Amino acid sequence: HPRLKHDPKGPGKTRMFKKIQICLCCFFVSCILYEISLLSGCFSYMPMSKHFLTPEQVLNLGKSIIFLETTERLEPPPLVSCSVESAARIYQDRPVILFMKGLTNDTALETNSSYTAFSLLSSMKNVFILPLQMETVFQETPLLQWYNQVVPEQEKNWVHVSSDASRLALIWKYGGIYMDTDVISIRPIPEESFLAAQKSRFSSNGIFGFPAHHKFIWDCMENFVLKYNGNIWGNQGPFLMTRMLKAICNLTDFESTEDHSCQNISFLNPQRFYPIPYPAWSRYYKVWDKSPSFNHSYALHLWNFMNHNRKAVVAGSNTLAEKLYKAYCPTTYEDLIQNAELRDFTHSEDAA
Repeated sequence: HPRLKHDPKGPGKTRMFKKIQICLCCFFVSCILYEISLLSGCFSYMPMSKHFLTPEQVLNLGKSIIFLETTERLEPPPLVSCSVESAARIYQDRPVILFMKGLTNDTALETNSSYTAFSLLSSMKNVFILPLQMETVFQETPLLQWYNQVVPEQEKNWVHVSSDASRLALIWKYGGIYMDTDVISIRPIPEESFLAAQKSRFSSNGIFGFPAHHKFIWDCMENFVLKYNGNIWGNQGPFLMTRMLKAICNLTDFESTEDHSCQNISFLNPQRFYPIPYPAWSRYYKVWDKSPSFNHSYALHLWNFMNHNRKAVVAGSNTLAEKLYKAYCPTTYEDLIQNAELRDFTHSEDAA
């Protein structure tokens, strides 16, 4: 057998290879830990530059807080901005996503956009504003067949119906919490699978949360198509959630501030989100002698659908809504309320 020649550089090469192996191992371990941090939220989940993430990557981070804008408008009004900002502040370790139908992949809107609210929200580290592409959203769900057959121009409640459908598909696919854009978050919701009672034995669909691929949401999508009637407001929304919950649970009245539970779904007390019921919605825009504490609430629904006269928050009015803006969406309050009034005053002075 030929004798192996001794290589005087051998020990040095061996040490160098070992160093390379150690470096590579450290690199791969770091990558794995980073991926885990993105998915679990054990560390600060948000990468340094969120703008390099695709919509799918953002949603796959998991546990998103999802908002929808199903009109074509591109400038979120103050209440929408407040809803998104308050969620971003309360859920700092989770992606907060505003889907906007008016956006397209080609729409160039940056943080210095002329749309003040868009710029404000885009600058928040965990807020993502994404196009709402319904045909893509409904893929691989029972809603796609319905969407391909429905004629939006003939639907009198299309903005609401399309929103009802989109929220179901997004939560089923990716999991997380859906919130209406008139919901102000005031503390984290501790439940993962929940519906919000608007009153005893009646569920809203303005806020709900489930993990991805939950059977209840799939069943809701099937019933959405089976019982579709776009002429009845809410038939695909709160009435859908209520009839599906009643099909599997024996609903009873709430006696106090307790929550109910059935089939591993929490049916949360009306105090959690609706401490002011919809007939009294205008109380948010009135001055209170003593503001309520909302100690039993996770978020507050301001019933914008009822606000036909478009009551708004006015700086210095001392209304309950103004106090909520100051406490839970201070940037929106300062940039969109105070500064807007200052700009209006300046313009009027210049005109004079």
